Amino acid sequence: MSETANPWVSRASAPDTATRAVTRVVVPTTGPIGPQQGVPLPDPDDQLPLLRFAAPASVWWVGAHGGAGETTLSSLVPGWRGTGHAWPVVPTAGSAPRAVVVARTHVRGLRAAQAAAAHWASGRIQPLDLLGLVLVADAPGRLPKPLRELAQLVGGGFPRVWSVPWTESWRLGETPTLDSAPREVTRLARDLRSLADPGATGTII
Repeated sequence: MSETANPWVSRASAPDTATRAVTRVVVPTTGPIGPQQGVPLPDPDDQLPLLRFAAPASVWWVGAHGGAGETTLSSLVPGWRGTGHAWPVVPTAGSAPRAVVVARTHVRGLRAAQAAAAHWASGRIQPLDLLGLVLVADAPGRLPKPLRELAQLVGGGFPRVWSVPWTESWRLGETPTLDSAPREVTRLARDLRSLADPGATGTII
């Protein structure tokens, strides 16, 4: 017996399996999404400078301190660019540049990230869409409790926080790629693609 079509479902409204297979990645916020009144500026020595760029990028990587890892991470995806250790100032067409701050998980790195969060939250820099903070492990293994607690405190000042584990192969000189990166890095790339292009679907793998 042949199967009878449901007259209440038109061909146009029938579910498309190809569309169903691609889902939108939703990246929730866990902290403030913009500057806040009353946040004091950090000391001048702890403020990141502003640096002008002639061309835009899909995501700007801002190292909170020397050796943060922004150069390595920005090389993983075309369209990502590192700023060194500065806030990007870019000619835009009505939208603020999207950026992430990068810091190591040692005390100096976390304090530098904290100062960057305060600088952004004070509202004293150019309009910037700060996507979040990327914490890069400074050593193999689990963070000691004092550093975990400090990282949690600092991360509360950013819209989102991602963690990148210690990657020994990168330390030994292997060229970083998404194909060989830890799953935390491919997840980070997926999240940033969704945030940088809100209309995009699918993943970067």
